[in-house]
Amino acid sequence: MNKAMIQFKKTSIGIALCVMTAMPATAAQTIKAVVIDGYPEKSMWVHEFSNFFIPEVEKRLASTGNYEMQWQESYGGSIVKPKGVLEGVKLGLGDIGIVTTIFHSSKLPSQALAAVTPFISDDARVVAKAVDEIAKEFPTMQKEFAKQKQVYLATGVVLNTYQLYSKKQVNRAADLEGSKVAGAGMNLRYIEGIDGAAGVRGGLTDFYNMLSTGLVDHAMLWPEAAKTFKIAEVGPYMLETDFGAVNSKTVTVNSSFWKKLPDEVKDVLQEVALEYRDHVANIAMERAAESRDAYVAAGGTIVEMSAEDKKQWADSMPNIALEWAQTLDKAGEPGSEMLKAYIAKLEAAGAVPTRDWTAGL
Repeated sequence: MNKAMIQFKKTSIGIALCVMTAMPATAAQTIKAVVIDGYPEKSMWVHEFSNFFIPEVEKRLASTGNYEMQWQESYGGSIVKPKGVLEGVKLGLGDIGIVTTIFHSSKLPSQALAAVTPFISDDARVVAKAVDEIAKEFPTMQKEFAKQKQVYLATGVVLNTYQLYSKKQVNRAADLEGSKVAGAGMNLRYIEGIDGAAGVRGGLTDFYNMLSTGLVDHAMLWPEAAKTFKIAEVGPYMLETDFGAVNSKTVTVNSSFWKKLPDEVKDVLQEVALEYRDHVANIAMERAAESRDAYVAAGGTIVEMSAEDKKQWADSMPNIALEWAQTLDKAGEPGSEMLKAYIAKLEAAGAVPTRDWTAGL
């Protein structure tokens, strides 16, 4: 073999080795995922999904290099409206969704657990953890989502406590007699013991207009949302009812999409969903005081409600927790056990119920 041929082979081998060194041993598999929520990106939980959940998933997948996600984030009604996320994920319009569960009491009855037990805890972190543990310890919540062709990842609590925002100052439950109150679902039952008070169902994005047009006199929402949606302009009085923190968001995945995912990606999504749960709850608590201050700065007035008036309000309500538990019991689900276990978790974390919602079980 002549010198020219030998030199050619050496050069070819060298080039090949350089190319092999420059290329990764295996390319990461790209997984496309459409994320949906009908609420706008300025909504705290949507913003944190985009800026916490997604980056955390990407970071963990990058540590192995096996998979990478290609996200399509569709919020604010671009694919579905706020009440349409559950159906949207079911139909495959979205692969991952942030479902506002309070809109779906008939399809997701067990998700009302915190809503049917008001006046216990206003700590979003405690409530989020307790509800999510109940979802893992009892099969009911996951079964409900399975019927909607979805896999349950984690429950989120985005508010530290519901409060009452009004056009005119109120001090106690009796001051709501004969008035109209906006709410998103189960919390409308909080006014059932008040003579002549009528509940009007609406979504968070509707409350400003409902108050400004006189459709309602009051609205139940939380301070961070009141700040975001400028409620002080139309509801300048906040009665500090401290109804309590309520789970209202659940991250779910379309069942068909989930089945196709590699186990590594499934594990990462489940891990990050739990961290997102606690991350959002922490933000809810951190922003609570700031949001109260912002409400006052915007012209709002905060009215404290006495412990006696809170108890009177709680006692005037029908025992919606008992009704909830017994309805699930009759459907073959462990409603009573879930209720007792949930309240026990809250009490173990230091909460003191204003009313014993388990009485009669």
